[in-house]
Amino acid sequence: METKKPTVILTGLQPSADNLHLGNYFGSLKPLVDLQNDKTVENKILYLFCADLHTITVPTESGKFPIAQRKNNLICTYAAAGIDLTKTRLFYQSDVPAHTSLGWVLICHSTLGELSRMTQYKDKSNKQEKANGTQMIPTGLLVYPPLMAADILLYDADLVPVGKDQKQHVELTRDLAIKFNKKYGETFNLPEYYATKETAVIYDLVSPEHKMSKSNPVKGTIFLTDSVEEITKKITASITDCDNKVIFDEKKLGTKLGGISNLMIIYKLLTNMDYKDQEAKFANIKNYGEFKKEVIAEVVSFLTKFQKEYKNAQDNIESLKKQIEKNAEICREISNKKIEDVYKKIGVK
Repeated sequence: METKKPTVILTGLQPSADNLHLGNYFGSLKPLVDLQNDKTVENKILYLFCADLHTITVPTESGKFPIAQRKNNLICTYAAAGIDLTKTRLFYQSDVPAHTSLGWVLICHSTLGELSRMTQYKDKSNKQEKANGTQMIPTGLLVYPPLMAADILLYDADLVPVGKDQKQHVELTRDLAIKFNKKYGETFNLPEYYATKETAVIYDLVSPEHKMSKSNPVKGTIFLTDSVEEITKKITASITDCDNKVIFDEKKLGTKLGGISNLMIIYKLLTNMDYKDQEAKFANIKNYGEFKKEVIAEVVSFLTKFQKEYKNAQDNIESLKKQIEKNAEICREISNKKIEDVYKKIGVK
């Protein structure tokens, strides 16, 4: 009887900040934990990597990248969120040299037109231009999609759970794989973009027209490591409106008037209480301060439990690192076979 091929799922997250925030948890971490524990996909292999090489795409002014400690923080965050390193092959991208080897090959099989059409490149390069006042755009912004393609194609991934902003890069990965297979023979599996269960976006508490961000936090971002005092201060100071009514209005989301709807999103994510039930529960409040206290209580309760797990992960970081190295050994063995096959087909070996 023929054994069915496992479903290979792969994704990564950059260690681009000292710690992650509430939006990262519900938008990225929780869906991955749910995917890991999803019993409807019985025969699966889940690869989850810390994309440290992608983090150096835009050089820092000092020339140094504060990544090492951030990598530890990210691993502890994964573990605290519920990622089991014995079930999920969690590893550091830089520990597997085949990623950059295949990345270079794919760069050489891509075109300037393909890469310059990427929306992320356009958006980020425009920001670089405004910041510099010149055309000094880092080359890494242009060529990192082929490295992302290498991340995926090395392991013959079937499904790639990433945000909508990365969907175009998964499509480019398919295009590069098809192009390579047609030219050199069947080499790469064709991956599919995988949309995880949709989770509501959490917006900045002070500037609700923007998403909660780890790169531009100011006062409106709730980090997973925030203290009770910090949480209380941030939510108390969050922007609402003058209606004094807890009513969810989707049209206001992403605008300066979306503060109360944003708090309702957070409350729903933490309590599973839908918006209509929230409106009924808080129909008779005297002011928004009463509702904010309820939101504060739920956030504090959730993050107190999370931070306990995070501290436990920090205390066991050496054990986590050992498991990461074991996972990297598995990944090196798999990816080395793939890059050797690629080298032979293009005539290098």
